[in-house]
Amino acid sequence: MVPSLFLAHGSPMLALEQNEYTDFLGSLGQKIKPKAIVLFTAHWESEQTIMSYRDDTYETIYDFGGFPDELYSVEYPAAGSKKIANIVMNQLESQGISVELNETRGLDHGSWTLLSRMYPKADIPVVQMSINPYLPAEEQFKLGRSLRALGEKDILVIGSGVTVHNLRVLKWGETEPESWATEFDDWLIERMEQGDTESLFQWDTLAPHAQLAVPRAEHFVPLFIAMGSGNEARGTVIHRGYQYGNLSYLCMRF
Repeated sequence: MVPSLFLAHGSPMLALEQNEYTDFLGSLGQKIKPKAIVLFTAHWESEQTIMSYRDDTYETIYDFGGFPDELYSVEYPAAGSKKIANIVMNQLESQGISVELNETRGLDHGSWTLLSRMYPKADIPVVQMSINPYLPAEEQFKLGRSLRALGEKDILVIGSGVTVHNLRVLKWGETEPESWATEFDDWLIERMEQGDTESLFQWDTLAPHAQLAVPRAEHFVPLFIAMGSGNEARGTVIHRGYQYGNLSYLCMRF
């Protein structure tokens, strides 16, 4: 059995940098050895759930600009798995969640930056999933809950996003986190450790600095999917850090 994870994918430079967070991702990949990965990425938005459906190797998508040329030469040649995709589709449809299949889209940086540090050999099949940032938190949780049985099959569910993600207020070069960012994460952590889903589902009105921390929910909702797909709703902090003053690298295990 494997847990489900919420992981911060932060800057695409994670694929090149060597720091405390990339060291953590490497060690996490050594500890958790799934037979397949189902990853919900903040960088693939759709009203209906879409999943990759292929057995061949993914193209690496560089869905960003303004970074060093070296980053655009990084490739992560993981393969998909129609077998695993069918398992996921059956689980979702059994709960009344319709799924659209996509046979062409590659891996975006919400997927390959993390996976390249965790599983650098790219030898674990990946099924990439879209997210709908407009669904309420409770519906995101229910979507994850429909996939709860995957962990028992050693299929790792990852929600890839960021809790505090406001690119307009980043403090470049700042090494100490701003208080408002840590206060928002503190509130989340306390309630996730308690399994207080009632409060978490109302995060946008109850959490301090919610609108500043999450001006748009696409990076935030993978947290609720990961929470729902875990062995239990209670979460455990497995890494916490900040970059650029307020970009959170909070990671949770469920």
